[in-house]
Amino acid sequence: MRFKTRIATCLAVLCGAFGSAQAHNVWLLPSSTVLSKAEWITVDAAVSNDLFYFNHVPLGLDNLVVTAPGGATVAPENAHRGKLRSVFDLNLSQTGTYRLAVVNDGLFATYKDKAGANKRWRGTPEKFAAEVPADAQDLKVTQSVGRIETFVTVGKPSAIQPTGKGLELVAVTHPNDLVKGEKATFAFHVDGQPAPGLEVVLVPGATRYRDKKEEIKATTDAKGQFSVTWPTAGMYWVDADASDAKTSLPQAKERRLSYVGTLEVLP
Repeated sequence: MRFKTRIATCLAVLCGAFGSAQAHNVWLLPSSTVLSKAEWITVDAAVSNDLFYFNHVPLGLDNLVVTAPGGATVAPENAHRGKLRSVFDLNLSQTGTYRLAVVNDGLFATYKDKAGANKRWRGTPEKFAAEVPADAQDLKVTQSVGRIETFVTVGKPSAIQPTGKGLELVAVTHPNDLVKGEKATFAFHVDGQPAPGLEVVLVPGATRYRDKKEEIKATTDAKGQFSVTWPTAGMYWVDADASDAKTSLPQAKERRLSYVGTLEVLP
């Protein structure tokens, strides 16, 4: 079962969930993904033992970005962080597709101080120089870039513009036009370029009520694309990972990229 949480995922839940989040799932779950007219929705955000059940810790929303169909940023309303989940509301007033994403870019470092004591540090590239000693010994730094997202459409679907940053899902089939028994095609890009040979895992929700996780696995082709024919309707969790050496900090020798998405398949 590939329900692991990477360093990037841990960074997604900093300030309350780091460490305890390992071996759990992260996700955003909207109350609706397809709306016929302008309406409010509520979104749950959590780190959980079972898919789409908030039974562990809340997901941090500090890096939440909601992009409206026209490209403008929309502010969430009534945000709340509870013991088991975070929640926020959105007033979706425009026709088209909204992109809801928690985007994280952080560093994890281990080193020894002057006394030889082992130290660990987590933070952003901007804080690295101020918080990690310049004379740190045995310094090892990993950069983690992660995206946790979902999509919601009001009325007619609209094109989703890729950011060209990190690992992201690129729509060939629109993510709010998924139907049981029909084939859908997507692509994964890294920094705007196709990511071939990437393993993708898709899992239907409600895992707590099944003996088997019923994973669907796919591998991206030379264009970074993969296809899936949906066996059942419902919410699906999508996971992919990559790594390279394209770090934004010279001290970091590896960049770990992660992607988690929530998609709804209709009957």
